[in-house]
Amino acid sequence: MIIQVVDIFYSNVFKRYSTKYNIYRDLYEKDLLGLEIRNINFKFANRIKKIILSNKEICYITSKKENDSVDLLALGSFGVFKELSKEIIAIGNEDIGFKINKTLKNVSDYDLLKLTVGNKTFQFDSALLIGIVNVTPDSFSDGGKFFSTESAIEHGLQLIKEGADILDIGGESSRPGSEPVKDDEELNRVIPVIEGIIKKVPDAIISIDTQKSIVASEALKRGAKIVNDISAGSFDSNMFEVVKSFNAAFILMHMKGTPKTMQQSPYYDDVVSEVYDYLLNKVDNARKHDIKNIIIDPGIGFGKRVADNYELLKRLNEFKGIGCPIMVGLSRKSFLGKALNIEIDKREEATLIAETLAIKNGAKLIRTHNINKAAYAVKLNQFVENPELLANV
Repeated sequence: MIIQVVDIFYSNVFKRYSTKYNIYRDLYEKDLLGLEIRNINFKFANRIKKIILSNKEICYITSKKENDSVDLLALGSFGVFKELSKEIIAIGNEDIGFKINKTLKNVSDYDLLKLTVGNKTFQFDSALLIGIVNVTPDSFSDGGKFFSTESAIEHGLQLIKEGADILDIGGESSRPGSEPVKDDEELNRVIPVIEGIIKKVPDAIISIDTQKSIVASEALKRGAKIVNDISAGSFDSNMFEVVKSFNAAFILMHMKGTPKTMQQSPYYDDVVSEVYDYLLNKVDNARKHDIKNIIIDPGIGFGKRVADNYELLKRLNEFKGIGCPIMVGLSRKSFLGKALNIEIDKREEATLIAETLAIKNGAKLIRTHNINKAAYAVKLNQFVENPELLANV
């Protein structure tokens, strides 16, 4: 059973859910929210529906599936859903009621989240900037540019000077169509870079971008504090144990397929709910391994159509319900180039605009090539949220 607060006030989202639930009445309102409970027992769903209807709110249920489960959609406000959770608990369906309440609390308390990395705790007063260090010959944007150990170390140190809070160091390209790299080759690429940066800046916060537990383990031994796994532990199930054993932070990303296959005709009925379900299940698995500091990434550009990426960016707020800080990587990606008809070296301005929108819609971490420009996005959103900071300007 999965519970999600849906931004159904978007007209295209409302139309999609109207089709799913056979809503033929004109119920669209600009401030309307949806509370969807997916894969709930048919009998429980009908009990909940009676409670909602008795309060003169609106509720719909899909047809029964083979396992006697249905999806349920309630329409209303955040306050209505909070009262609903209390009533469901009162009639004895405590598990469902508490799960609804937990999801609502995740959304309302999202800005209070903290992230502990090593000995440092981030409060998220503003979004964090993650600088990209690709130690690869074939990454889509800067492949080969920082392939030597010396140039990669120099680049990482420069990103720190520019204001990067975290460096994300990777030795295997994840561009569409890329081939996997052998363990030894990936280790030879990233370990000397991590050691070189830590030697120069001992308190640097380093994330290792890898799908392999052996690479993650060696990087964590050398001082990395975060594992950024684009497969969210799907490629190597030992990753959860490695992250736990080092008490590292874990970035879980959604990707359909592998980098080699992910752009071979990806398809979603509703990209947001499908990515949400995947990430929620991965977070639950990480928590079962007693991993406490978890970041989620919807994987923009990874097994998505161009329109899917914009839908995820538009509805990024909905991922707050999972209860983990949201990270996005938008920098120079093809969904910007294809929509605006611009090549990679002309995408800096589009990247900055997209990163500004992402922070506005809930992103707490921005993974980017250009720290200087991304800092503008962070500051502008700070000023929008706190105009009083400019009272004396």
